[in-house]
Amino acid sequence: QILMCPEHEMERVNMYCEICRRPVCHLCKLGGCHANHRVTTMSTAYKTLKEKLSKDIEYLISKESQVKAHITQLNLLLKETECNSERAKEAASQSFEKLFHVLEEKKSAALRTIEASKNLRMEKLQSQAEEYQGLLENNGLVGYAQEVLKETDPSCFVQTAKQLHVRIQKATESLKSFRPAAETSFGDFVVNIAKQEEILSDLSFHSNGVEIPEINEEQSRMYNKALISWECPGKRDSADIYILEYHKLNREEENVTWQEIEVCSKSKVIPDLDDDSTYAFRVRAYKGSTCSPWSREVILRTPPAPVFSFLFDDKCGYNSEHLLLNPRRTSVESRAGFPLLLASDRMQVGCYTTLDYIIGDTGIAKGKHFWAFHVEAYSYLVKVGVVSINKIQKLFHNTHDVAGPRYEQDSGHDSGSEDAFFDSSQPLTLVTLGMKKFFMPSTPAAPKDPASRILPLPSCMGICLDCDKGKVGFYDAGRMKCLYECEVDCSGIMYPAFALMGGAAVHLEEAVTGKYGEYHDDI
Repeated sequence: QILMCPEHEMERVNMYCEICRRPVCHLCKLGGCHANHRVTTMSTAYKTLKEKLSKDIEYLISKESQVKAHITQLNLLLKETECNSERAKEAASQSFEKLFHVLEEKKSAALRTIEASKNLRMEKLQSQAEEYQGLLENNGLVGYAQEVLKETDPSCFVQTAKQLHVRIQKATESLKSFRPAAETSFGDFVVNIAKQEEILSDLSFHSNGVEIPEINEEQSRMYNKALISWECPGKRDSADIYILEYHKLNREEENVTWQEIEVCSKSKVIPDLDDDSTYAFRVRAYKGSTCSPWSREVILRTPPAPVFSFLFDDKCGYNSEHLLLNPRRTSVESRAGFPLLLASDRMQVGCYTTLDYIIGDTGIAKGKHFWAFHVEAYSYLVKVGVVSINKIQKLFHNTHDVAGPRYEQDSGHDSGSEDAFFDSSQPLTLVTLGMKKFFMPSTPAAPKDPASRILPLPSCMGICLDCDKGKVGFYDAGRMKCLYECEVDCSGIMYPAFALMGGAAVHLEEAVTGKYGEYHDDI
């Protein structure tokens, strides 16, 4: 049969396209889709392909014994797989039979205990019912007493009535303070299987070769999103994938529903978590069809409000002689510099230093917002809080240089007089940090002992501003725990505010992004 070109039906194929590996006609080569392709004559293609096919067939024929050996090996593997699967089924069945046996024994023991308790209670209640039945007229004790009353012989009556009167008194007291002899409720016999259900839900084929991952709490954090990082104790990545699960802790929910995420790396960013909520996280490793047990659960809490993003403002009131910003404006450091040294000849008495203020470059008009930052451990004095736009000008006008007397009354050492002055005169709401301490402001409700108002400085601080309620809270951002809260006037646009004195540095917390880990600290 003559082979015709499928694109040009009237033309015979007489060439072979080496690019597409198919027969073509001369029209395909001249102006068709094979115009720029390398072609050869049909006879050359015939000879070349025939030689290749012959060699391949000869090779397979020469390896016939090897092919047969492979077939024999595969047949053995099929039988071995069948036998091993049956053994695995039998072992799994025996394991479950053991569990069934344990459960049956526990079930029988629980039912026997309930039955014994029921019989004892029934016996007590039945005895009590019979006792009260005797108090009815013409029955039991009352009937016997009625017969005794008919006795006319005084000696006989006295002898009988003495003991009878004691019994009548006991019956009367029992009637006045009636109480069932046994409880009808079996609430103490409810079997709590919540823990066992959780353990059984994790029942799977565990392999000794798959290590249990551990969530690294130092590298994991909650901010605008959750960043969960984990590692293997053996420091070797023996898993193909990881399954990360999390759920919101809610006391009202009885059945916990875990959200599941498949992860190929050792960290995961989880967005869209509820504010002011607590979540549990756990992870397990998979290698092939086997998996590790679940890691220990780690509990993390989200910020009390949506995260507010801003940078340090390098224009409004920024003192470049005393403060040093990094290029990204996420860190600020105070430095004394030459002005302090040049003015040192005028420092004879008192203190002539001052706080240097810096604010955020973005304001807040309404709503509830949260931001976090780190204060370096060597910092001597740092104040943090919020300032209204109406008071920013007054704030920077109140700042004095090193040549004049000190305007700031707060030395960083807590005292009642200083706090009183601060609360009545300062144009912003701040708390004092420094020397690895958090100084809780003095209020009527605060402890009068200054030592009880000094807390260890958290590794990460947070501020929550609620413009709608007119409140600002200062948080341990690592645990999302409020350390101090006070009222604040939010009539104008509010800005994050910071003040530094002496050697000190503040670093804004970086937002968690999908590409977290690409950023490096440039301080």
